[in-house]
Amino acid sequence: MFKQADSRAARIKRHRRVRAKVVGTPERPRLSVFRSLKHMQAQIIEDSAGHTQVAASTLDPEVKELAKGKSKIEQAKIVGQLLARRSLDKGIERVVFDRGGYLYHGRVKALAEAAREGGLVF
Repeated sequence: MFKQADSRAARIKRHRRVRAKVVGTPERPRLSVFRSLKHMQAQIIEDSAGHTQVAASTLDPEVKELAKGKSKIEQAKIVGQLLARRSLDKGIERVVFDRGGYLYHGRVKALAEAAREGGLVF
């Protein structure tokens, strides 16, 4: 009956456990991923200052154009490529990957692999 609330609570619990170990530094910021039913969002965060340095999402106008009619996994790849391009433009090459409590599978994996192909190291 409350499966959605239970699975969301379990994801948040996993996310807190992962965040206890994964911390972004100025030399190596954190690449954080959020996945909803329709969209993917990724951002590179410097935790010591608490600032988002780079962000990309399926809601970006640039991504919306490219993602029309494509599957969610293909959209996640586009977001990963865009994030990698934007971060390299800002001089960020090395990051720590924070999967946000999600399994490293499907859209999360596609985004991570596309970011790696784009030049990010993690």
